[in-house]
Amino acid sequence: MVHANAPLTAVGRERLARLIVEQGWPVRRAAERFQVSPATASRWSRRFRDGEPMTDRSSRPGSSPGRTPMRLEHRIVSLRFSRRWGPHRIGYHLGVPRSTVGRVLHRYRMPPLAHLDQATGLPARRPTPIRYEATAPGQLVHVDIKKLGRIPDGGGWR
Repeated sequence: MVHANAPLTAVGRERLARLIVEQGWPVRRAAERFQVSPATASRWSRRFRDGEPMTDRSSRPGSSPGRTPMRLEHRIVSLRFSRRWGPHRIGYHLGVPRSTVGRVLHRYRMPPLAHLDQATGLPARRPTPIRYEATAPGQLVHVDIKKLGRIPDGGGWR
C-alpha cells in the first residue's frame, strides 16, 4: 500500500523501473522525468530487476527485543488461572511491574477479576441495569437545580 505523500504509485514505480531497466534510460534522466531523486529511481529499478513487488515494505520491526519473554507470560497466565490474583499481586510475586502484567493479561484477553464469578472463575454475566421507564410523556421529569430560590407562600412575582 502506498502512503498518502508518496510521489509514485505502484504503477508509476513500475513505469519508472521499466524505463531504466528495459528501455535503458539513465537513472538521473528517468528520475527527473518522474520528479523523484536518483536514489529513489535506482531503488525501484533494482527492486524491479530482482523481481520484488513495487509496493512499500512493512514497517513492522523484525524483532522486538523488549517484549516480555514467553516463559514469563505463561507464568503470569498460570498464576491468574490457579490463584486468581490481580496484576498487583502477580507483579509483586514475580518481581515484574504491574503494568507489564496487565499488558500480558490484556494480550491473552483475560478479563479483570471484577468481571469474573468468584466461585468458578468464569466470566460472569453483568446484571441487567434497573431501568426507569415511563408509560406516558411527562412521567419521568428530572430537575437539577443548584439552589432553591426564596419563594414566598402563594408564589411571588417571579
